[in-house]
Amino acid sequence: MDFNPAAIGRAPGRVNLIGEHTDYNAGLCLPLALPRAASAAVAPRPDGSLDLRSESFEDPWRGNVEDLAPGTVSGWAGYVTGVLWALRQSGLDVPGLDVRVDSDVPIGAGLSSSAALECAVAVAVAGLLDLPLSEKVRTRLAHVCVRAETEYVGAPTGGMDQTVAMLATEGSALLIDFDDDTTRDVPLPLAEEGLTLVVTDTGVTHDHATGGYAERRQECEAAARALGVASLRRASPADLDGLDDEVLRRRARHVVTENARVTDAVDAIGRRDWPALGLLLDASHLSLRDEFEVSCPELDLAVVTAREAGALGARMTGGGFGGSVVSLVPEERASAVTTALDVAFAAAGLAAPAHLTATASGGASAG
Repeated sequence: MDFNPAAIGRAPGRVNLIGEHTDYNAGLCLPLALPRAASAAVAPRPDGSLDLRSESFEDPWRGNVEDLAPGTVSGWAGYVTGVLWALRQSGLDVPGLDVRVDSDVPIGAGLSSSAALECAVAVAVAGLLDLPLSEKVRTRLAHVCVRAETEYVGAPTGGMDQTVAMLATEGSALLIDFDDDTTRDVPLPLAEEGLTLVVTDTGVTHDHATGGYAERRQECEAAARALGVASLRRASPADLDGLDDEVLRRRARHVVTENARVTDAVDAIGRRDWPALGLLLDASHLSLRDEFEVSCPELDLAVVTAREAGALGARMTGGGFGGSVVSLVPEERASAVTTALDVAFAAAGLAAPAHLTATASGGASAG
């Protein structure tokens, strides 16, 4: 079938340097966009019908743009149709479309493959509708994509992934404050400091639309209610003693201390105090493992192994229950770290992990 796209969008995956499970708690996080990205090409159809195809999945999806509603489409097509639905909900006149998508962001690795796909589709449709990618439009599209994931697909995530996919700047991490919905670039001069970020995909996949992620969010909301605050961003370490439920206290302790670690990480980066940043990564992982309980044996093995092989710090990244580890590594130790990880996984009877270098990349683009 001939396909002549009228507009193309590209959006990156992301690795979160620090600030996990804080976005939906009105907190702070510090992600960066990856070189890996999703792309979407669109062409209008006059009949209102939709024809969606993916290079990564065999089965196409067909339907009508007028029939889209939350909960009606599952699988990869749900993220595409969710964006089309949310765009229409925002007041845009989205026509019938042929959509072709592709991605080299690993699926289920905690690197935000779903948000990359959503934002690529949003940017492509924005191009079709002649919307310029100003900062205002980028922010609007990020919010649209959050609605697609939370309301249409039903994954109770925060807005970190879509925000960094739309607003990232090359060479910088993005400090996001979900309390006042502001962002700030944090230059990340790792290469000139002889450092690199190694991302290791453990191969343990996860799905935010089901399972423990939703439970953790519910626990955080319950902790905030018990403390009488609008969100855990408003809680202090001293407040946590007021939580009688031990589980809720541990969940809240992670969020409160993680927000502080993000602030400290930004300060450490500004001072170029890389050992201090490494220690913050380590502390974040321990909190995610012990207080928030979203790690798994494979993630823990990767963190310990990376540190023993010379990483300055390492932590699980993403929602947890599988996915990836990010390690801050001197460049001369990068090969030794990845080799040690391969050996450790083989010794544990696990499939070989996959590795990539995380270079702070730019946000979504058209064309």
